[in-house]
Amino acid sequence: MKNTAATLALSGLLAFTAVGCAVTRDQSTVGEYVDDSAITARVKAKFAEDPTVSAMSISVETLRGVVQLSGFAKSADEKAKASSIAASTSGVKSVKNDIVIRP
Repeated sequence: MKNTAATLALSGLLAFTAVGCAVTRDQSTVGEYVDDSAITARVKAKFAEDPTVSAMSISVETLRGVVQLSGFAKSADEKAKASSIAASTSGVKSVKNDIVIRP
């Protein structure tokens, strides 16, 4: 009985771990997923610190080190600044800036 309970608990833990670290379709490893998540977090943190970039209006997604920015900016300067901030973040290979300027 103890072995069955321990086996069930271990199975549940392994299932939770596998689901919690799921890799999306285009990522090849869990390590890449973790790296991409860290890059996204760093870019978002820099946006939050910068007074010219609205961290709430711009979305950040990262796939294999390529950062995609989307959302809305109030000016061309804000759009350019967001791209510059993302490009200067460690781990970023390139930036795809799909931000739309909406006054």
